[in-house]
Amino acid sequence: MPPRRRPVTESLTPDDLTALAAAVAEGRRATVYVREGTPSLNLTPGSSARVISVSGSTVVIRPRGVDDELPYEADELRMTKNPPPPPEPKVAAAPKAKAPAPARTADPAPAPATTPPVTKSPATQPPAAKTPATKTPATKTPVKKPARAKATGTKAASVTVTLYGSADNEWVVAVTRGARKPNRSRPVPVESVESAVRELGDEATVDAVTTLMHAAREAAQRRVDELSAQLAQAREALAALE
Repeated sequence: MPPRRRPVTESLTPDDLTALAAAVAEGRRATVYVREGTPSLNLTPGSSARVISVSGSTVVIRPRGVDDELPYEADELRMTKNPPPPPEPKVAAAPKAKAPAPARTADPAPAPATTPPVTKSPATQPPAAKTPATKTPATKTPVKKPARAKATGTKAASVTVTLYGSADNEWVVAVTRGARKPNRSRPVPVESVESAVRELGDEATVDAVTTLMHAAREAAQRRVDELSAQLAQAREALAALE
């Protein structure tokens, strides 16, 4: 009997996570595929990625063409490049049509004994029974809704700064725009971030962080201006009621 094939699932299962963790522990290459694309990283749906580590339902991967290691959840990855095919719809068998009953022919009546036999025309046969037409249920073709275009704006993307060090006293820094927030992260003061980034001396990192901070300051200033205008209107309304 040939071995049963494992069902193809849309995301990673607990068995998949166990197999991936075992492969990483044994030093073997483990590959997964992202379900959704990330335009900022030039990742398309189905892009392959190498598994770096597995912790619970979190998988740290290095996508192909990306130098950073990114954390993904199990429901954001799958084991195959293409998604599993949808299940085939079951078509109900059409009912069998009943065969028409055979037509009965009337027997000719006997002729009188004193007269020569008279040949009578055979009785008219009843019309054959009509076979009921079998109606096949119409198959509805799903209408695909047009995809909504994603709005693009000038809002600054998120920034991830990764500092890597090794026992050989090798220290490197990498910055990624548009990356996701790490799961195991801790908040730090804004002034500490700005000071630490400038101390690193990497122009790309300083530019990315400074741009994001300027955008945050502008958003905060706009919020202050809006609240100030609302406060002024409230004071005018109050003065009019006195």
